[in-house]
Amino acid sequence: MTSEDERLFEQAFRETRARHGTEITFYLPGMIRYESRRGRYPAISLTGSRCELQCEHCKGRLLTPMIHVTEPDDLFEKAVYLEKRGAHGLLLSGGSDRKGRLPWAKYGDAIRELVETTGLFLSAHVGFPDLETCRRLKKSGVRQALVDVMGDEDTASLVYHLGGLQTVRDALESISQSGLQLAPHIVAGLHYGRMKGEEEALQMLSRYDPTVLVVVVLTALKGTPMAGIKPPSPLEVARLIAKARLLMPHLPISLGCERPRNKEGTELEKLALRAGITRMAVWSEEALEEASRLGLSSRFQPTCCSVDFAENYRMIR
Repeated sequence: MTSEDERLFEQAFRETRARHGTEITFYLPGMIRYESRRGRYPAISLTGSRCELQCEHCKGRLLTPMIHVTEPDDLFEKAVYLEKRGAHGLLLSGGSDRKGRLPWAKYGDAIRELVETTGLFLSAHVGFPDLETCRRLKKSGVRQALVDVMGDEDTASLVYHLGGLQTVRDALESISQSGLQLAPHIVAGLHYGRMKGEEEALQMLSRYDPTVLVVVVLTALKGTPMAGIKPPSPLEVARLIAKARLLMPHLPISLGCERPRNKEGTELEKLALRAGITRMAVWSEEALEEASRLGLSSRFQPTCCSVDFAENYRMIR
């Protein structure tokens, strides 16, 4: 680490604490287990295992661990069941068609009914929707729109198989205008392990009003063209976080759950705390120790890290 990096992290940490205080929230999302605890924010795929877009880094593999539904009645029944089992909310997700869109129209009535019937907080990994779709999701009771954001034309076309960055810009505009909470995700190293366009993605997002920024790291999934590819170094990802902090000082920033779970992953957690995150999904003991060393007060919540901390969701560790 250079002296320039040290200055960057010091400035980002100082800005974070001035704006956000000394609390750091650690999240246990989905149905992930940590020791004897389990997350209370399961993810549901509305398309089962099917995805037509077939992005190079995923190829539909990320749908496998989700709860699968293919019909509206099944979604409603599973949502009611999950609330009875202690779920605080749901992440609605699924595979996309070739334009990057999910079958939201098919599930609109079921979403509205489950919102009226349950107390579940709903987030949606929306794909790349148009304005009318976003407005309907908002009207149905979805609270948050999670969207992947990249800042490089080649990454949008070669990795995501989209027509280009305009698809991403249009989706951001639609979400912003609809009144849905905007929860963008930046995948560091998405272009085959290279940092390519991530800082441009930050600049793009700064023109909107995100509720939270989630930074995740490329995971080299087996069975995909990126299997075996080395992700960016912890220092590269931490630099991105620090730059995000200085560009958008008011914004909650989370180190999300998709990232390496190894020695480098632990190093990233510690650097991210110095670089200005206010949230972290799925922590290590080393991260808790580093937070304490930095004078931070830890609190815990068993939901997706895009969801603001709430006392009624608090988890006692």
